[in-house]
Amino acid sequence: MRFLRILTGAACAISLNAQVAQAASVESYTQYLPEGTSLAFLAQKVGSSTPLLDYNGKQMALPASTMKVLTALAALLQLGPDFRFTTTLESHGSISGGTLKGDLIARFDGDPTFSRQNMRNMVAQLKKLGVTHIDGNLVIDTSVFASHDKAPGWPWNDISECFDAPPAAAIVDRNCFSVALHSAPKPDETAHVTVASYYPVSVFSQVRTLGRNSPDAQYCELDVVTGELNRYTLTGCMPQRAEPLPLAFAIQDGAAYAGQLLKGMLSDAGIDYSGHLVRQTQVNQPGTVLAQTQSAPLHNLLHSMLKKSDNMIADAVFRTIGHNYFGVPGTWRAGSDAVRRILKQKAGIDMGNSIQVDGSGLSRHDLLSPETMMQALQYIAQHDQQLDFISMLPLAGYDGTLRYRGGLHEAGVDGKLSAKTGSLSGVYNLAGFLTTASGQRVAFVQFLSGYAVPPQDQRQRRIPLVRFESRLYRDLYSNY
Repeated sequence: MRFLRILTGAACAISLNAQVAQAASVESYTQYLPEGTSLAFLAQKVGSSTPLLDYNGKQMALPASTMKVLTALAALLQLGPDFRFTTTLESHGSISGGTLKGDLIARFDGDPTFSRQNMRNMVAQLKKLGVTHIDGNLVIDTSVFASHDKAPGWPWNDISECFDAPPAAAIVDRNCFSVALHSAPKPDETAHVTVASYYPVSVFSQVRTLGRNSPDAQYCELDVVTGELNRYTLTGCMPQRAEPLPLAFAIQDGAAYAGQLLKGMLSDAGIDYSGHLVRQTQVNQPGTVLAQTQSAPLHNLLHSMLKKSDNMIADAVFRTIGHNYFGVPGTWRAGSDAVRRILKQKAGIDMGNSIQVDGSGLSRHDLLSPETMMQALQYIAQHDQQLDFISMLPLAGYDGTLRYRGGLHEAGVDGKLSAKTGSLSGVYNLAGFLTTASGQRVAFVQFLSGYAVPPQDQRQRRIPLVRFESRLYRDLYSNY
C-alpha cells in the first residue's frame, strides 16, 4: 500500500509538473504583448480531454464574436439546417371585387436577410390576387419577438452604428440606411444633410462647419442623437471638405421603418387602405396567407454569420431559438436560457457559470472560459460530418475575417487553420481548429483582452498582436 501511495504521489507530481510546464511555455509568448494584457489559452487534440497547452483555461473572459460558435451550434441542434424564416402578408378577411374586406397583416418573423425587393415581390403577389383596396388597417405584426431589441450590455455609443443594428422582428435591408453630410461654404455655418427619398427616416443637421485649419477640429466631434420613429439629429462639427461625407446609421424602430416602406410600396402598386397603419405586438391567431417570402436555409445563413461575423444574423437567430424552444415571443432571456439547455441536453456541453446575454458577443456582459468553448469545439469536431460546421468558419489566408490576419499568415498556417474571430475594443480572440505539420487536428481557444498601446502607437497597434500570434501558432503547428 505504501508503494502504491508513493507511485500515486509521483504520478500526481508528474501531472502537476506537466501543467506548470505547459503554462510556462504559453506564458513565454506573452512577452510580445503590451504590458497588462490578459491571456487565456487552451489547446487540445481533437477527441482528447487532456490539454496540449493550458494557460488560464478556466479564466472567464469576454468571448466577443467567438460567442457565435455557441449560437450557431445551438441553432443547428434546435432549428435544424433547413429552417427558414418566413415573412407573410395575411388577412382574416376575404377578397371581393378587388377589395380586401379586413385588415392586411404583415407578419414579420425576424428574418435578418429580408430585403426591400422581397417586400416588393410580396406586394406583387397581393396585386395578382386582384386587390386594389383594403377595407381595414395595415397591421405590422412583430409579435414573434418581445421586450427590448437591444441586448443588455451593448455599448450605447455603438447602437447607432449599422454593425450594431437592433435585431427587431421587422428587418428590411439589414435596417441600415445612408446619408450624405455636406459642409457649408463658410466656417461656422451649419452643414446640411441629404438622404434618399426611399428611406422613410427624418434626419436633421446641427453640425457646425469648421475652417480647414480650425483649432476646434481636434476635440469637436461629429455625433448623432436618435429619437422616436427613426428621427436622427446630427450634432458636433466637421471640417470643410470638397466632397460630401458619407455616413450610415442603424434603424432604431424596425416596425415603423417596415410599415412606412410597405405603405409606400402598396401605394406604388395602386393599392390603398381605408384604415390606419398600426403595429401588433401581442401574439394573435394567424390569418389566411396571401403572400409570403422565405429566407435561405439556416445553414446558409450561419455560413455568412460565421465567415463575416454578422451580428444581425447572430442575434436574430438567438432570439428565434428562444421563441422556438419555449414557444414564447423571443426575448434575450429566452434565447439565453434556451441555448444553455439545448447545449446541455443535445450536446452534453455544460455552460456552468458562463454568461451569455446575446448571440453575437457584442455585449460587455458576456463571459466565457476557454474550457467551456473547448467543449463546443470538441463536439463540433466529432460530429462535423452531420453538422458541416468547420467549413463555415473563416479559413486563414483565404476568406472571411481571417483572410488578412497578419500573425497567422506569418505563422505559415494559411489554409491550415479555421477559426471564429472575436474582436471588441482591446479584445482579440480566436476559437477553432488547426491541422498541424504532423497531420494532427488540434482545437484551440485564444481569449486575449486588456490589449492597449500608448496613444502615439495607435497606427501600429496590431504589431504586438502579429508578433504574438505568429510565434504561438507557428510553434503549435510545428511541434504537435
